[in-house]
Amino acid sequence: MSINTERDIQANLQIGPTDRGMVRLFIEADGVEIPMDFEPDEAEEIAEEIRAAAQAALAVKG
Repeated sequence: MSINTERDIQANLQIGPTDRGMVRLFIEADGVEIPMDFEPDEAEEIAEEIRAAAQAALAVKG
């Protein structure tokens, strides 16, 4: 499996702060729940990676 492998899976993604000062990505799919907590600085790095990927995807669409 790679980033370019398509899957026919539906998932829900929620993003928000926790009461402990973390940023949580919460993924739910097919009855599986995956909470992923990050320090705020790690979340900023992830956000930058998402922005960069979006820019690269826009360049591919051209």
